[in-house]
Amino acid sequence: MKKETLCVQGGWTPRNGEPRVLPIFQSTTFKYDNSEEMAMLFDLKKEGYFYTRLQNPTNDAVASKIAALEGGVGAMLTSSGQAANFYAVFNICEAGGHIVASTEIYGGTYNLFNVTMRKLGIDCTFVNPKAPAEEIQKAFRPNTKLLFGETISNPGCDVLDIEKFATIAHANGVPLIVDNTFATPINCRPFEWGCDIVTHSTTKYMDGHATQVGGAIVDSGNFDWDAHADKFPGLCTPDASYHGLTYTESFGKMGYITKLTAQLMRDLGSIPSPHNAFLLNLGLETLHLRMPQHCKNAQAVAEFLSHDDRVAWVKYSGLPSDPNYELSQKYLPNGSCGVLAFGLKGNRDTAIRFMDSLQLAGIVTHVADARTCVLHPASHTHRQLTDDQLREAGIAPDLIRLSVGIEAAEDIIADLKQALDRL
Repeated sequence: MKKETLCVQGGWTPRNGEPRVLPIFQSTTFKYDNSEEMAMLFDLKKEGYFYTRLQNPTNDAVASKIAALEGGVGAMLTSSGQAANFYAVFNICEAGGHIVASTEIYGGTYNLFNVTMRKLGIDCTFVNPKAPAEEIQKAFRPNTKLLFGETISNPGCDVLDIEKFATIAHANGVPLIVDNTFATPINCRPFEWGCDIVTHSTTKYMDGHATQVGGAIVDSGNFDWDAHADKFPGLCTPDASYHGLTYTESFGKMGYITKLTAQLMRDLGSIPSPHNAFLLNLGLETLHLRMPQHCKNAQAVAEFLSHDDRVAWVKYSGLPSDPNYELSQKYLPNGSCGVLAFGLKGNRDTAIRFMDSLQLAGIVTHVADARTCVLHPASHTHRQLTDDQLREAGIAPDLIRLSVGIEAAEDIIADLKQALDRL
């Protein structure tokens, strides 16, 4: 099925007499008639449900839809996008391991890798994604387990050269993990360019209405873990907590996702509620309709801002003058997303005065939903970073992140104009 059809009907196929709409299985537990059936589930010898922290029919249906949209073999939902990125990495990288990550990533993810995961004994080297391949190669070590990047960086709006990153990762025997939150599988499917694992903050465009917090991890099934078994013992050697079961041997292409579910979700428990998964599914049903409108509106707004003398710069890959334009034409030919970045002539106070004058756009700690919203990362989401760290992460101190909604473009532009006129 095509992506449009998968958005509407993927994941849940009702049988005769069953609900047409995906039901909410709002239950922590599932009953069985005998002890042996339950034992088989705990030994991973049989598929089924016994406790929602590990699996739930509502959650699994939505995960299946997202996997199909991305072209993956399987997926798992998490309670947030942050949890998704943590689980995706921690599933294959333990204490003593090392990861390489793009500098142009969300500040929360940067902090996760740079601060929190170091406390767990996992080191990280950040690289400029625009650097030549041979320069990025220097960051790899014998204990490197993965390479990480974002399709469209948040909030810098840079486009990742996925194919280049995949080539570098595979030359070092490690997978490429890409956060595809902003592009969504409607506008880019990283697996088609060599990526191995995709993550999402489903809080953003997938939900699209700011009603639930969630995340997702999708595995392409393409990375050969056994070919690099010495790097990934958690997948390729027996797991003592499951009677010596080896994930790649027992589950093949589903080994990575099975380990995520049976081991990390079992022990850490960042599962979304079935009701949140239900709300996410409602958003997914219109994702293919909303993304083109976000892109159309953002293009109009970017063009307006680029012609206003009070605006110092605009970053949107749909503009032919943007340094990411060529990459965008390659990876995002149908449009990137509704998020753009720009700076005003002046200083930080100029940005604050501008945002405080907006009427339609809301100042919120959120991005990528139906309503237009705005944020000044240096003052809000990234305020823990110094100006030098901001620049290292590809974020100018004067950067304003504008998430263009699906309202009338004329109304969004009118709001921006009246706020600029008040400066």
